[in-house]
Order: sequence, then C-alpha cells, then structure tokens
Amino acid sequence: MATLIVIPTKIELNPFLERLKSLSVGEPFIIDKREISYFPRLELYVAPGGLGKAQFAVQTQFYLDHIDGLERVFCLGAAGSLEVNVKLFDIVIGVKTIEHDIKTSRKQLIPCFEADRELIETMRRCGSDSGNFTLHFGPIASGDEEVSCEESKERVAGRTKALAVAWEGAGGARACQFSHVPFVEIRGISDSADGETHRDFKQNLKVLMVSLADYISFVLAAL
Repeated sequence: MATLIVIPTKIELNPFLERLKSLSVGEPFIIDKREISYFPRLELYVAPGGLGKAQFAVQTQFYLDHIDGLERVFCLGAAGSLEVNVKLFDIVIGVKTIEHDIKTSRKQLIPCFEADRELIETMRRCGSDSGNFTLHFGPIASGDEEVSCEESKERVAGRTKALAVAWEGAGGARACQFSHVPFVEIRGISDSADGETHRDFKQNLKVLMVSLADYISFVLAAL
C-alpha cells in the first residue's frame, strides 16, 4: 500500500524531509535520473512537485507513471487561512480542492475535485496525537494567484467557502483523477492571507512542516 507525498517547493520539502528522517529511515530513490526519497518502513515516497498548478500536475503525473503500486497521493504544503477560526500552524484536511482562478466572460467556471472519501473518513476517525495544532476538515481553494490582501482574501473565500488557499492542489487532483488514484490535499497554515503573508510564511514555515511530518507519520500508521 505505497503512498506518494508531493510537496511544491524545496523550502517546504527540506524541513519536512529532515523531520521525517528523524522518525524513520529514508533512502534515495531514482526515477529516470531524478532523485526522490523513499521510506521503506512507511512504504512512503516523498517528492517535489514544483510551483504552480501546471508544474505540479506534470510532476505528479510523472511519478504516477513511473512508481509501481501507488495506492494514494497526498499534496502537502503551506497555505493561507481564509477563515477566522483556522489559526496559524493548524492543519486543514481538504475534503475537496476548488480551483478558483479560471476566468471567463461567458460563465463562472470553478472546478471542484472531491477528496477520496475513505481516506477522509480514516483521518476523521484517527484525529491527531498532537496538542500543537487543531485539525480542520473543509474545502481548500487552489489557484495560481497570490492571495495576500483583504480584498483578494474575501473574494476567494466568498467564491469557494474554503478554509485555506494555496496554489498547487488542483494540479495534483487533476493528475490523480486522470490516473484513478485516491488524492487528498493537506495544508498547514503559515499565514492569514493578508498583508503580512510573506513575512509570516518565512517565519512559520519550518515549524509548520515539522508538524505536517509528525501528522502524516501518525496517519500512515493508521492506514
């Protein structure tokens, strides 16, 4: 029952891997001259996905095509909060990923990708063994748009009713839908999607990715 975790950027990926390697032995795994990480005890592959929906979709599809026996894919990374009750360092489990940034003059297009129901129910049942963050279950907005002011935050929240916003999830969801592989987007809250987004992201990222590594290790033990 192999799992693939795809993380957008190196600055998110590196602290996640550092923490995971302190919890379980990892080793390099080469795919077509590209090196990712494999954790045999967890049956877990961890790989970079690239920045933005299109790049993330391309790289996720590459892994799906080249790694045998994948049973599930998680998109992990940082996100901005769209909801007042979703605080810094909380973790949002995306029951759906909503692509919010398709613009057309004829009609509103807002593709929605439902997460795998069995995985969501398992995560609901097992909860978390950490008191350092709160788990939330709800929609995650996805789009190649920087949401870092109250105007854009209110617009995206109003359009999607999402708890958090990030860039790449819809790309991963599309690749997994195409390949018929269960998918869930999981995001840690690094900022409030406001004027302090850049400062907060840099300041909070390492702690956040450590929490995500702890959480996903706990979840994998329950699957």
